[in-house]
Amino acid sequence: MAESSPQIQERSKDFEEDMATPDVQNVGMKIQRGADRYKSYGGIEDKPTKAEVLIWYLYGLCSYFVHTVLIPIVFPLIISQTVPGAPEPDQGWLKSHKGLKCKQSEMQLYERLVHGAVEVGSLNFSPLEWTSISWITGLILAAPILGLVSVNLDYGDNQQLIAGAATGKHFFKREFVFSIGALFCLPAGFFKKSWIFPPYIAAIVAASTIVGATHARHLGLMIRGFTGSTIRKSQFADRRSFGSWLSLYSTAAGCLGAAIMASFTFHMLSQSDQFTALWVVSIFSGLKWGVGMIHIFSTNRSTSSYNDPLSNANPLIHVISIFKYPQAAGSLAGVFLSSFTTTCVFAGGLLYAIGYLCIKTESILYLWLAYFVCPLLSLPLTHPLQQFMRADAEKMQLLGFILSTFTSGFGFYYKSSIWSTGSIILFAAIQGSAAGLLHAFGRVLWLDCSPAGKEGAFSVWFSWARALGACAGFALATTLPGNIGKTFGVSFCAGIIGMIIVIFGNISSLRGAKAAGHVIRSENASPLHKLEDGSDYTKGSVAMEDPTQRKAEV
Repeated sequence: MAESSPQIQERSKDFEEDMATPDVQNVGMKIQRGADRYKSYGGIEDKPTKAEVLIWYLYGLCSYFVHTVLIPIVFPLIISQTVPGAPEPDQGWLKSHKGLKCKQSEMQLYERLVHGAVEVGSLNFSPLEWTSISWITGLILAAPILGLVSVNLDYGDNQQLIAGAATGKHFFKREFVFSIGALFCLPAGFFKKSWIFPPYIAAIVAASTIVGATHARHLGLMIRGFTGSTIRKSQFADRRSFGSWLSLYSTAAGCLGAAIMASFTFHMLSQSDQFTALWVVSIFSGLKWGVGMIHIFSTNRSTSSYNDPLSNANPLIHVISIFKYPQAAGSLAGVFLSSFTTTCVFAGGLLYAIGYLCIKTESILYLWLAYFVCPLLSLPLTHPLQQFMRADAEKMQLLGFILSTFTSGFGFYYKSSIWSTGSIILFAAIQGSAAGLLHAFGRVLWLDCSPAGKEGAFSVWFSWARALGACAGFALATTLPGNIGKTFGVSFCAGIIGMIIVIFGNISSLRGAKAAGHVIRSENASPLHKLEDGSDYTKGSVAMEDPTQRKAEV
């Protein structure tokens, strides 16, 4: 355990020597200095303040829409306006691909999205496929950067993100990385050419993935600040309640932000010059994302005190340390599959509703609102339900998989039927709640399995796997826009596999927290137990409080 490791014992010895230093004569100064050194050696975090929590929510509000609205909806629509118009389909403009009556404008919009009008040599790609290529390019670019980011998140000064490989000096701060993503939303309409969008989208994807890792890491530090570095098993319910509450409300705030941007996008589609109108949407997306920079500047928690010289010197060792923790490695598969399933169902169902069922234009807005607004009610209500059931993040993630497979299973079974608009909106609401549950509790389960001092290294895996799953799900759904059976069938299978991993993969919040060193059997929940005068500092530093009272304060 953490309290018996040689490093902790050595730090305890240094701590005692520091307390005995004769240069500090004042007793009050000596106690304060001892407390500061205790926090440094023991990994104690300050409890999150009300302002810190609200600003953390603000970033969720300003960033969640990037992977749910900006990349999968706004950019394909913009790219579709840069290519020649699609040819008239065999059934004509006034009928859908299922033979239903349709408006010409609606079918033209659908055909522009799925028609392979982007020419690259001898290959042709649709705007949707072009977006997928740009998306995966951004993830490839982000992967090596994330390896450096992980070390700087855990051990660097001021959480600077990117380090110079040759000199070892930091030359980019996380504020700069964050600004890159927001700024690349602004010039989308300067050049009405499809080839310019891969750099734009790739930069946005890379930046959002990197900064998403810092956002997830910050949650881990706030949870540790509330509960302490290590706790007893009887106190784990407090950690479970606090972490779930923070993640649920942050996801709900993100869904609100996504609903706002989806509504704005729908409104701008009614303009005569759609390209300029969608460019305005992209500009406002960048500005909104930029507002989230308040989180980057104002909530800068200290770097880890669990400094591992080997990991600090070798980023690769630090990054792959996740594989020493089977619980964390298993939960990573759940993160990927949940993101894949939810994005695939959303993108595939939306395209099928537009191009085959030809739902009314205003119904598209209702579908988006049902998908993003319903979690605003369902996610906060889930927290008291979880407390009543005493369910951990693993069981709540399982609930999300069940809801998602329920939606994809019904879609697959009734793939040949004519879905009513009411049914589509109902299942959109269910799927939106499933997506919120999977994201919120997947993040909590992941952090429960992340050891103290390595939240940064583990969070980069979480952020990248989540983005990779969303990209894969989007690519599958848009490559087979008319084959809803295969799209929903694969999504259903992915959800089943996710449930099998969660159930039979021996993944549990409590077991993962024990393996990560957050939960110990000893009554002393700290690596250092006594101050020089014999007082129990642990009792004052790691004392638990009622999460419902903390909730009321925040």
